[in-house]
Amino acid sequence: MNRVRDNKELSRFELDVEGTVAFANYRLTPSTVIITHTETPRALRGRGIASELVKGALELIRADGLKVVAGCGFVVDYLGKHQEFADLEA
Repeated sequence: MNRVRDNKELSRFELDVEGTVAFANYRLTPSTVIITHTETPRALRGRGIASELVKGALELIRADGLKVVAGCGFVVDYLGKHQEFADLEA
């Protein structure tokens, strides 16, 4: 189950973890989602939270029929390691 939500008002994907929120900011164009920054609260780092966040965000992007542009290093690295999302790259 995807626990990531698209907070359209704040233009970010969010994942609630232990009372805090990991998020990925984005900019939307007519055909792509440009993920500009991902952030995981310091106390949650090193536990795969950011990877879960990005995976969920990519699943939502795919469901919307859009492409993704990796505008931050973490998403670039994630896409490089997860070829199952290669079809989403703009």
